[in-house]
Amino acid sequence: MSTLVNYSGDNEFYSGGSLCSADLGLMLALGHADIYCPVSKRARISGPFVVEERTKNPSIEVLPNECLFEIFRRLEGGRERSASACVSKRWLMLLSNMRSSDILHTNLSAANGASDDTKMASADEDLEVECDGYLTRCLEGKKATDIRLSAMAVGTSSRGGLGKLSVRGSNPVRGITNVGLSGIAHGCPSLRVLSLWDVQAVGDEGLMEIARGCHSLEKLDLTKCPSISNKGLVAIAENCPSLTSLTIESCKNIGNEGLQAVGRCCTKLESLTIKDCPLVGDQAVVSLLSSGNTRLKKVKLHSLNITDFSLAVIGHYGKAIIDLNLCKLGHVSPRGFWVMGAAQGLQSLASLTVTSCTGLTNPSLEAVGKGCTNIKSMCLRECKHVTDSGLVAFAQAAGSLEYLLLEECDKITQTGILNAVSICSKLKSLSLVKCSGVRDLPPQASLLSPCDSLRSLSIRSCAGFGSRSLAMVGKLCPQLHHLDLSGLNRITDAGLLPLLESSKAGLVKVNLTHCLNVTDEVVLSLARLHGETLELLNLDGCRRVTDASLVAIADNCLLLNDLDVSKCSITDSGVAALSQGVQLNLQVLSLSGCSMVTNKSFSSLRTLGESLIGLNLQHCNAIGSSRVEALVEDLWRCDILS
Repeated sequence: MSTLVNYSGDNEFYSGGSLCSADLGLMLALGHADIYCPVSKRARISGPFVVEERTKNPSIEVLPNECLFEIFRRLEGGRERSASACVSKRWLMLLSNMRSSDILHTNLSAANGASDDTKMASADEDLEVECDGYLTRCLEGKKATDIRLSAMAVGTSSRGGLGKLSVRGSNPVRGITNVGLSGIAHGCPSLRVLSLWDVQAVGDEGLMEIARGCHSLEKLDLTKCPSISNKGLVAIAENCPSLTSLTIESCKNIGNEGLQAVGRCCTKLESLTIKDCPLVGDQAVVSLLSSGNTRLKKVKLHSLNITDFSLAVIGHYGKAIIDLNLCKLGHVSPRGFWVMGAAQGLQSLASLTVTSCTGLTNPSLEAVGKGCTNIKSMCLRECKHVTDSGLVAFAQAAGSLEYLLLEECDKITQTGILNAVSICSKLKSLSLVKCSGVRDLPPQASLLSPCDSLRSLSIRSCAGFGSRSLAMVGKLCPQLHHLDLSGLNRITDAGLLPLLESSKAGLVKVNLTHCLNVTDEVVLSLARLHGETLELLNLDGCRRVTDASLVAIADNCLLLNDLDVSKCSITDSGVAALSQGVQLNLQVLSLSGCSMVTNKSFSSLRTLGESLIGLNLQHCNAIGSSRVEALVEDLWRCDILS
């Protein structure tokens, strides 16, 4: 044992050198080995003899953020910064928090950077360039993360950054927070449009960063952002004087204070939408509208806790308002609407929409008509207290009325509508939707003057509207171009034929969807009288329409480009007749639910497909899948639904 311990082994070890030779030191330094294993003599121990632990290579990651910041601000162009952002999340976040003013620019780097950035712009597939020249991006759902926002900010910063950003929803695990929005604020100083929809984790800090970094902001849309309060909106108001459009919807923590700041600071504001914000009251409306230099042209107030006082302010100070939309204002009484009209301040108002407001009654509606003398469009939805007398009084006062829509106004009857149409000499469009008070009454049209200006008539889903009413309407409207009677299952040929005969100008668009009692006689008359002008015909669900109608359409409708005969009694013969017709512009054809159309129509459909861009064959069970696949292959320009 002593011999073994004292043995030097100088003559029998490998001649490459001793344990501490310079060659071994070089080998360790180069990272090729960190143990010593003799090769000429068998080891007398069970494992290798460890010299020292391996040391890690020097890494730039050990540098503090301050040092990396100084390096990044000296990068020559956007390409270099984008490449650096790909190294790690830490680098990306550092770069995204750099403002454009932090970057050191030289003449050489500016020239090189401009060239590289031009190439980057052409290669960036994620960004779109709008017609007004600035970059826009939309993130939805799972794609909406802080990492993506930061990458967009870094990648576009050298080109001025994004001009428009829309975020709809957020990733449930790595959603957008204040960090991502801060990156946009730093990298996109020229941001003009920002929309945040259903972004739960973004709060005042993120919006304040936008306010500090994006002074050119013109449009802001905050929808379902519960973490944003008055503090963030005040920052926007004080730092973004160019704001022209503001939408606040379902933001429970935004109230009067934030909107008062907007009223004080944003003198260029032209469009305002406030919806379902329980903390918003009269103080906000007063501050936004009572300023002498207000430019508000479009105002929407939905589901707010405002009172008559707000409507009085609108009526007195809304001299620039063109479009006014009021919905579900439960605390506004009839006096509020009456004062709004009587104040005589809404002289520029062209469009008024009132929905589910119990305060709108006959006297208040008449006052609105007298106070808004230039109104052209009126929409009343679910106004339960407006009757025939109120509608007629409004029509007499609003001499410039061109568009009238009544939806679910159940106390308005056929008498009020016919009288209003007869009075409005400039009326161009009349729409009735789900008005249960409209029912067939004895003829009275002979006592009324026709409305020669009416071009569009839409009566949809009015269950009581029948053939007698339709015949009277036809006599009052001899110059119709557009006719929509969808969902009127009580009308028959007896009501439609007089209307078709009295229309002298030539119908262009006709929609008879689910008019179950309409037959071929109506379609034949329509093709004969209006075939030279008809461009769209919808007969969806008219089950009594047969091949005879398609033959008449094929022979007479030269300009028809959209035809829907879904769920009609159409067979292969009708499709064949249509394919041999004179119409040259048919672009959309729907045969959905035509169970009697079979494989025999393949050649006819292929002929029609030469001009079609849309073909609906859904629920055509008699057409085999192989035939449909062949059509898809042959008609490569046509979008086929099957």
